[in-house]
Amino acid sequence: MSFHHAQQIEALNERLSSLRDIDVSFEFFPPNSAAMEQTLWQSIEHLAPLKPRFVSVTYGANSGVRDRTHNVIEKIHQHTDLQAAPHLTLIDANDDELRQLARQYWQQGVRHIVALRGDVPAGHANPNRYAADLVRLLKQEHDFEISVAAYPEVHPDASSAQSDLINLKRKVDAGATRAITQFFFDIEAYLRFRDRCAAAGIDAEIVPGILPVTNYQQLLKFSQFANVRVPNWLHHMFDGLDDDPQTRKLVGANVAIEMSKVLAKEGVSEFHFYTLNRAELSYAICHALGVRPTVATPT
Repeated sequence: MSFHHAQQIEALNERLSSLRDIDVSFEFFPPNSAAMEQTLWQSIEHLAPLKPRFVSVTYGANSGVRDRTHNVIEKIHQHTDLQAAPHLTLIDANDDELRQLARQYWQQGVRHIVALRGDVPAGHANPNRYAADLVRLLKQEHDFEISVAAYPEVHPDASSAQSDLINLKRKVDAGATRAITQFFFDIEAYLRFRDRCAAAGIDAEIVPGILPVTNYQQLLKFSQFANVRVPNWLHHMFDGLDDDPQTRKLVGANVAIEMSKVLAKEGVSEFHFYTLNRAELSYAICHALGVRPTVATPT
């Protein structure tokens, strides 16, 4: 390592140590077993002291998963001070059902919704309704804060990068206040996408979605489905660790911390973490970014 490069690392770490305005949020999914439910609530309790801006809960395309989402949201509201933001999709619900859900959430105290089109079931044609329609419907019901999805490496169903960008602008123009990106590992792709959003007049925050990697084989499946490029250097980082989960965690945390440091240097002040219902790596990354529990001042 050259002296100049060492100075750059030192300067970056020094700058990050002085940051005080980083906001974070966390995504969870509804548990499908008693053991997973215990893990979920342990993770929520671990991350809650970091005072995230909100925590989101994913939403499945069948009634059983939807009910579990509603139950998790209700429990978070009842037993924590966190703002819970349910995911809501329109892929399997008509407008009347969506309006009813929106009213139900508002009555429960929900003020923030993550609005998505939803994944199209295999063998079905793409619908003629989109997330922008859902955003518009929610805003007609109540003044929700609404987050939507963004895709630095282009949505798998988009005909082009430009059409994908136009679709994001429609969502923002309909009333979305924040766009959370699909997870990525190509930082340049995110930065170029952020610049293109600004040039297109998209004034919502483009929040990077960070996926701390613990299971590399699972990541490869996720990335293929989501059209996310996995760079060669990441393959090299996890090579030979299939049977070493502890080292995978350390490597995964290091990768995400270094990505987050670079993004913070580029002016990113808000991060969304895909926790997969595990707290340890997300907590470590937040710690490195200076997001820590508030320590009460002695009186």
